[in-house]
Amino acid sequence: MKSMTGYGKGVIEADGRTLTIELKSVNNRYLDINSRLPKAMSGCDEALRREIQSVIKRGSIDVYFNYENVSESSKTVTVDMALAKEYVSAAKKLRTEFCLDDDFGTTALLRSPEVLKIEYGKDDPEALVKMVSECTAIAVKELDKMRETEGATIRDDLNALVKNIVNALEKVVFRAPKVVEDYRKKLEARIKDALGSVEVDENKLLSEVAFFADKADINEEISRLSSHITQFIDCIKSNEPQGRKLDFISQEMNREINTMGSKSNDAELTNEVLYMKNELEKIKEQIRNIE
Repeated sequence: MKSMTGYGKGVIEADGRTLTIELKSVNNRYLDINSRLPKAMSGCDEALRREIQSVIKRGSIDVYFNYENVSESSKTVTVDMALAKEYVSAAKKLRTEFCLDDDFGTTALLRSPEVLKIEYGKDDPEALVKMVSECTAIAVKELDKMRETEGATIRDDLNALVKNIVNALEKVVFRAPKVVEDYRKKLEARIKDALGSVEVDENKLLSEVAFFADKADINEEISRLSSHITQFIDCIKSNEPQGRKLDFISQEMNREINTMGSKSNDAELTNEVLYMKNELEKIKEQIRNIE
């Protein structure tokens, strides 16, 4: 089991080039990779996504890049000779027109706007793709490790929460058969209090009790909830992505617990149902962060 939240960083240095890739992931229903590659890496997007998709199956991934090329072949300086001639010509005209000292030398010319042009060398596309792929693999490995660590904590929490629901369900199973008998005793006592010495019509009493028993019967819900709990426990033991399946099972568990609550006419049963519902809400919160 893995969380969808994590962080990973990869750094690759080769031939005077340094590439840093950072990955940050948060919850998402599907896998969503958000990357803004620098212009120099526009052909590397497929390699980047392939490395992430090979490990991460679900979550929103933000990708951050930092690329530096400080190799000797990375930059060249050229002089715009035509523009330089214009600067020199302008300087001569100013000197002649205003009788100025000739202090316009090479250094001043080099400082003139746009006389010097710095051109960056082009990276080998194949080498750059390889570099991005290797760097992403390192970042993904770190990200996955963090997601596994947090996932283990979530698994422990889910085990504890589902155990609480199992314990509450056991109390419901123990209490449910007694509810009808208690109802019969209470109903019979109320009738006797109301009618005094008049003999109770046993057939009508049994009919009323049978109607209540049918209306309050939660055996089917207990059976279904038990089945869902078994499936849920099996899922959280798995190392495969189970987030969507767990989400579905929790919805089915919620359905059965709600039905129990609507049929309950007993304070003790109602308390246990409310407790199960509360624990299930905690489970659903945790599931939102599972891959």
